[in-house]
Amino acid sequence: MSIVEALTADLLARVYRHLSCETDRKAWRLVCKEFHRVDSVSRPSIRVLRVEFLDSLLRKYTRIESLDLSVCPRIDDGTVSILLSGAADLFTPAVWRVIPPRFDSVKWTGRLRRLVLSHSTGLRHSGLEQLVRACPMLESIDVSYSQGFGDREAAAVSLAVGLRELKMDKCLGLTDVGLAKIAVGCPRLEKLSLKWCLEIGDLGVDLLCKKCFSLKFLDLSYLKVTNDSLRSIAPLISLEVLSILGCSLVDDVGLQFLGDGCPSLRVIDVSRCDAVSSSGIISIIRGHDCLEQLKASFSLVEVTPSLVDSLKDLKALTSFRIDGARASDCSLQSFSKNFKNLSEIGLSKCTGVTDIGIIQLVSGSSNLRLLDLTCCHSITDAAVFSVSNSCRNLTCLKLESCSIITEKGLYYLGSFCLLLEELDLTDCSCINNTGLKYLSRCSKLRSLKLGLCMCISDQGLCHIASNCKNIYELDLYKCCSIGDEGLEALSSSCKRLKILNISYCTRITDKGLEYISKLEELSNLDMRGLVQVTCLGITALAAGCKRLANLDMKHCQSVNDSGFWALAHHSQNLRQVNLSYSNISDLGLCMMMGNLTRLQDAKLLHLSNVTVQGFELALRACCMRIKKVKLVTSLRYRLSREIIETLHSRGCKIRWD
Repeated sequence: MSIVEALTADLLARVYRHLSCETDRKAWRLVCKEFHRVDSVSRPSIRVLRVEFLDSLLRKYTRIESLDLSVCPRIDDGTVSILLSGAADLFTPAVWRVIPPRFDSVKWTGRLRRLVLSHSTGLRHSGLEQLVRACPMLESIDVSYSQGFGDREAAAVSLAVGLRELKMDKCLGLTDVGLAKIAVGCPRLEKLSLKWCLEIGDLGVDLLCKKCFSLKFLDLSYLKVTNDSLRSIAPLISLEVLSILGCSLVDDVGLQFLGDGCPSLRVIDVSRCDAVSSSGIISIIRGHDCLEQLKASFSLVEVTPSLVDSLKDLKALTSFRIDGARASDCSLQSFSKNFKNLSEIGLSKCTGVTDIGIIQLVSGSSNLRLLDLTCCHSITDAAVFSVSNSCRNLTCLKLESCSIITEKGLYYLGSFCLLLEELDLTDCSCINNTGLKYLSRCSKLRSLKLGLCMCISDQGLCHIASNCKNIYELDLYKCCSIGDEGLEALSSSCKRLKILNISYCTRITDKGLEYISKLEELSNLDMRGLVQVTCLGITALAAGCKRLANLDMKHCQSVNDSGFWALAHHSQNLRQVNLSYSNISDLGLCMMMGNLTRLQDAKLLHLSNVTVQGFELALRACCMRIKKVKLVTSLRYRLSREIIETLHSRGCKIRWD
């Protein structure tokens, strides 16, 4: 008897639960039939990428608690009816081709607790109602960015009486009436996000607060609510997190209401609230000395002495963002003295920030994990030394456009900040290869942004690749001295790379793309303006990078149809593509738009070799699934009204440029 055969199903299930990576779970399923069976009965969640596999997946994974359909644009009311009932008389020939009829696919509904339907285009109130009624254990629903979601759909969601979490971001058809339905039907709600629901006003928020007493998280970002809504929110004794980001009608009077209420408040975001001043922030602070996170980015003109004085009471504060405000050296010194637990501070685009202020800030902030100094143009290597020496547990540092920093600053980071995972050096024009050699000592780096650093070359990239093997995001935008040699080193050592930007690195050729094709986990590639890349490089890329989901090929004018055919054949996971200013033809475009069955977003500007008829055929080929398409304005009057109406009726947003 083998070791595997000696293991009981319970022990195998315990081992399986420790597999957090999808790649590992896939490898597990391929070991043997028993491992495959354990996967079927133990897997808690699935994310369906293609609707034609939905029925078989739901019959296979009958014990799932989370179902994600956010990338299945063809889901509609008819599909839901079939999945839930299996009634053959509900089938139309079109639906029959997508999902064959089954009669045992409703077992999965019994345990389902979380349902993700974001970005859906075809699901309406009837389908939602069927889903909600069939899943009695539902606790979390996400319908964010769903086109056509309005009050009737909200009424269907309100039937989930046990609902605790609901996301409805940018549901533009939702009004106070729909929110009232949810407030009455789902009294147990604890988390609610209404970001960008522009038709929601004070009336809906007031009823929500009167019915849903257990709310702990509420996001009203960018709503046209006024101080009256904050008056309604104030009595919520369980509310811990509140975001009113971009609520321009809220002012200091509204914040005073919050200061007198919401006793459990721990996190508040009042960023980009134009009518808010230091006085309003002080009101919140005085009523909530247990605040842990305070975000006031681009709301304050200046960090006033009275605000600094009131902040002394926030002993539990761990995150503080005042991006865009004027911050003096004295105010930063005060932060250092009073915030010993501070782990995150945002000073992006703050005026008045100098080396002295930063040195004073970090001298008492040994627990700092994230520091954002974006566009603090006066920062030099002296400040970087202080940050490195004092904050040795730093994991994220943003220094975009701090153009005075040199290789000395990177020497300090490489010497002291060995836990650094994310570093943004975009437009730090003095950074060179020597600096990258020093930086390579930060072996835990996962995200590195070097865009517009003109002084780095393949040599510097080789230094990074040699020691930073965990890197998953690398931005080399307009690093004109980067070529094939650097990409060779990158592809040999950084096998976990998922996001790569090499736009306008004009020395890169087909050979460089052959090296990139070895990065099997690559999902996002920006390669604008690579004029030396031809169909040979694109073919290698398509054949090697099977997980590629986002591809930007704008201004890649040396690629012909052979390269696009290769993409159409091999890159079946592509969801976003930019082909603007390319030499693709009618046939190539039709192949791309027709064969890429997961494509949802396409930018097709200024395709000089594509005729109106070519655009027409290509759009017809993808109209069932495409969600966004960008076209030149002149096509609005040349394409047939039929195809434009068809796209709109299927929820596709056409952006005319």
